[in-house]
Amino acid sequence: SDLSSTASTTSSSTTFNLSDYTKLSVLGRGNGGTVYKVVHKQNGAVYALKLISASSSEPNVLRQIHREKEILRRIAADSPFIVRCYGVADLPDGDLAVLMEYMDHGTLDSALKSMGTFPESLLAHVASQVLNGLKYLHSHKIVHRDIKPANILVNSTWEVKIADFGVGRIMGRTLDPCNSYVGTCAYMSPERFDPDTYGGNYNGYAADIWSLGLTLMELFLGYFPFLLPGERPDWATLMCAICFGDPPTLPSGSGSDEFRSFVNCCLQKEASKRWSAAKLLTHPF
Repeated sequence: SDLSSTASTTSSSTTFNLSDYTKLSVLGRGNGGTVYKVVHKQNGAVYALKLISASSSEPNVLRQIHREKEILRRIAADSPFIVRCYGVADLPDGDLAVLMEYMDHGTLDSALKSMGTFPESLLAHVASQVLNGLKYLHSHKIVHRDIKPANILVNSTWEVKIADFGVGRIMGRTLDPCNSYVGTCAYMSPERFDPDTYGGNYNGYAADIWSLGLTLMELFLGYFPFLLPGERPDWATLMCAICFGDPPTLPSGSGSDEFRSFVNCCLQKEASKRWSAAKLLTHPF
């Protein structure tokens, strides 16, 4: 496709010309587009480039992308715990290009597969950085809505950053978010399925905390907490477990008291009882 479009963005991100970049490899594919590893032809800097296809996206998805473009421009430059966005370009054919920071160690999901379960010392490091990112997003009245291992990225110095909110979140979304147990639904809090039962008003900030609790448990256990290892139920079964079952707990004898307490503070079924990101940053874990 034509890569000669120039994006004019706010001061926090640069104006970029897609013809200045060479594609090196595909980092991932989502329903609406593809993420490439690219290099700047002049200075050799490496970035991640998301190309979001207008033709394969639903019209309402494209509208949402354009709305959320402003969020990316506004906030992604200002926190070391959020994957940087360097610019958003509208392409002549209606497609959208997003130039982002390249995280060379990939996702926590891929790290779990390659190196196995995380020791608590590493989980504490991950939790601290993700909580700082969530505290920043929440203070700007932004809810992520899709915290899970596949949306948290790391680099070679083990900086941990939140990705895939705003424009990025559209990329990985399939039309049915519940079509796979590792999809968005698996990490959704009870009140997102059933707002009336769990405290009435839906609190997106608290929903992000629930998802973080499940994420940390999965990295510790090596499998999704609501399931047995290797089990893959349909999403209705999963929804019943999340809404009507008890919140998952660590197997007896595993995990320190501090870690068990931390996870318990995240996985309260009633949203109002969950700790905030700022409060969790003070937790002894």
